[in-house]
Amino acid sequence: MSCSLGRGPFRSAAFLLALVVSVPAIAQDAQAPSADKRAVAVRAPAGSIRVDGRLDEALWEQALPITDFVQKEPVEGASPTEPMEVRFLYDDDALYVGARMSKRPGSPIQAPMGRREDNNQSEHILVALDTFLDHRTAYVFGVTAAGVRIDRYHGRDDEGTFDETFDPIWRARTTMTATGWTAELWIPFSQLRFNAAPDQVWGLNVQRFTPTLKEDDYWVAIPRTVRAWSSRFGTLTGLSGIDSSRPVEISPYVASSSTVNNHADPRNPFDSGGNVGARAGADLKAGLGPNLTLEAAINPDFGQVEADAAEVNLTATETFFAEKRPFFIEGADLVNIQSTDNFFYSRRIGAPPPGPATGDFVDRPSRSTILGAAKITGRLASNTSIGMLAAVTQDETARSFDLSSNAIRETRVAPRTLYAVSRVQQQFGASQSTASAFASVMHRSVSEGEPLAALLSRNAFAVAGETNLRFREGEYELTTFGGLSLVQGDAPAIARLQRNNVHYAQRPDRTYDLYDPTLTSYSGYWAHSSLARTGGRHWIGSVTGEVQSPGLETNDIGRLRAADALVAQVDVRYRETRPGRLFRNYWIGSRQQNEWTFGHERATKSVNIYTNQTWQNFWVTQATLTRNFLRYDSRLTRGGPLMTLPPGWNLNVQLRNRTGSKTTWSFDLTTARNDDQGFNHRLIGRFGFRPGPRWQFSVNPTIQRQVEAQQYIATLPGGSPVTFGSRYVFGHVDRSTYSAQFRLGYTFKPDLNLDLYAEPFAASGRYSNIGELLIPGTRLRRGYAAADIAALGDRDFHLQSLRSNVVLRWEYRPGSFLHIVWQQDRSGSEPGGRRIDAGDVFHSLSAPGIHSFVVKTSFWVPVG
Repeated sequence: MSCSLGRGPFRSAAFLLALVVSVPAIAQDAQAPSADKRAVAVRAPAGSIRVDGRLDEALWEQALPITDFVQKEPVEGASPTEPMEVRFLYDDDALYVGARMSKRPGSPIQAPMGRREDNNQSEHILVALDTFLDHRTAYVFGVTAAGVRIDRYHGRDDEGTFDETFDPIWRARTTMTATGWTAELWIPFSQLRFNAAPDQVWGLNVQRFTPTLKEDDYWVAIPRTVRAWSSRFGTLTGLSGIDSSRPVEISPYVASSSTVNNHADPRNPFDSGGNVGARAGADLKAGLGPNLTLEAAINPDFGQVEADAAEVNLTATETFFAEKRPFFIEGADLVNIQSTDNFFYSRRIGAPPPGPATGDFVDRPSRSTILGAAKITGRLASNTSIGMLAAVTQDETARSFDLSSNAIRETRVAPRTLYAVSRVQQQFGASQSTASAFASVMHRSVSEGEPLAALLSRNAFAVAGETNLRFREGEYELTTFGGLSLVQGDAPAIARLQRNNVHYAQRPDRTYDLYDPTLTSYSGYWAHSSLARTGGRHWIGSVTGEVQSPGLETNDIGRLRAADALVAQVDVRYRETRPGRLFRNYWIGSRQQNEWTFGHERATKSVNIYTNQTWQNFWVTQATLTRNFLRYDSRLTRGGPLMTLPPGWNLNVQLRNRTGSKTTWSFDLTTARNDDQGFNHRLIGRFGFRPGPRWQFSVNPTIQRQVEAQQYIATLPGGSPVTFGSRYVFGHVDRSTYSAQFRLGYTFKPDLNLDLYAEPFAASGRYSNIGELLIPGTRLRRGYAAADIAALGDRDFHLQSLRSNVVLRWEYRPGSFLHIVWQQDRSGSEPGGRRIDAGDVFHSLSAPGIHSFVVKTSFWVPVG
């Protein structure tokens, strides 16, 4: 295949890429302003501090407090309404933070109880530590006035981007008084990473949030016009003679479970009623020198993890759910390309086995068992960050029972699989620019010629490089990345990969990178470049160019919705960050996006206008209006010829009240229409309140009505030569969806919580106007007679489901947990033809389903 950059889409993309990389006018790095704020930690004798939140030891008075705080909200640069002071002590093992937050007489302390990280409605203090003094990363430890702990990790120089799954072993206690409240934090050095040196100098910032005053106070406030965080910190000095080594930490667990099907068939030999099981495993964490950490999990268990939301997916695109397993979430930014998560999607590890198994009754594992997983993460003294992760899943077998033969047979449905990813990132320059390299490998133990070898690839490799060049203290950023992918396997598996919904290489009207069923390997590439202005008084924006080759394939270990794309995008935004008569801040912007295939077919052409306002009462409104123009879709026919998508528009409006309110609510309304009379109306709401200081309740209802005028139904033989001998059948589908996510929590104390999550769901779909594609490259259809429609069968649907978790979580001592879990997964269906209503959501309460009960306990044991 060859192509000329003289063609329109390629010329436009080349121009944008050239514009991005030729910016000499701003490529003059500048030294970040040196921090002029300094705090001093004072050494305390071992065992002299009792962490009780009272600050009554005389040693606290020996430490010089920091008191020079300023507001960021509501009045930037003003003095705090209520003063505070923060002191620092340390011994051989830990850093101690003591803080006194004063209150005006009669001023209330809003501090409801909640689980760890639940701080949006509570008065709290946060202490941020840049232990490497790299002006890019930071650990954050905090506590609410009620004693609820907060911990985060910032992997980049951005106040608003952080990892909440960072869960170190530490303690915090608070005490409320008539004049305010006090907080005492114990942060072991073993839970931090820092360079070995006789004397330590760390970056430092402190933040206090007071919801009753709508006030954010900082020791160093990041200006509203700047996207930054640790690069603006002050410093913490006085730390000397502390040990950067860390002990080995082992957390073994034991778990017992029982699964009950409330509509079990007595003929099913695989259902014994209680289905009791037991399992055990362990997590291990060990320091590798002063800067690196090894974490390993043997037979990890995630029985306490919340279930995914229900859905009905009628598209050709896979749904990617968020990762919820703690082992894979923590430190995820260190093992993946920062600009995109398409190269590594951790939910591939332990995913449901893909192999088929048939029978009257089938006992197949719901997910592949992870035999073990390990990761090494850290940051060297040279400002080099390292992240490596490896995992092995075991062979999985399904058992099938046929009533006719009264026999049980076993079928291998997943092979043993190795996954490994690694990433190295180097920081350089005064503005904390970075360059990184990434590599991944996946290997399945399948033999040539076996059934799974025709279904699954054997090997998958990917390499990528990324740079983030920051200029003028981060005001400008030039981000580029590029990657290569290679997949190997038996010819039937590679042929299947070429035909899947990411590639559709078998498309009969395709003239490039044609389908080849003899291939035993498949390769592709990805290149991206973006120049963005992230800071400045008013104008910010970006210009982006991207190329994804038709053979790009990362889905064995990553996530890729579609390959074969050439993208050009421009985004311009005007903003005002200073409060005015009506708004506290606002922005308005426009984005224009274009996308073509490698065959020069336009896949996207859209322009949108968006705006966001924060009102004087801290309510937030947002609106986005998008106009989509006529374009081609290479996936609508599921491997058939191109079709056009109609022009249309989409309006999204959002409204929410002030963060920190005792009662919170938000609304998200979307309405869309196109020229084929298709439409989509969706309302997502959220309402949360606290029935009492220890209770939390929220409900997120969703109502959606959607008519899709070009819904794919089937590909049938016997078509005309115009449609390449096949009949591509489509119809109108009228869909309705009602769902609600209920959350109820009760906090006995900050480390003992009971949480309920339940999502009743109902959906229906009714088909009409069924016909087949008349001319490729259009939307014209030939309507079907009643007999033709009847031959296709009834495709209407009416579904209900209920997924719920009840979890009692107790951290009975630091790092040691007890989980008691009750999960439900109910589902049912009714004859189609009737559109659902809101009452159908609650029919799922009586639908058949499975109840799972799990008791799991883990023990944190530091060794050495």
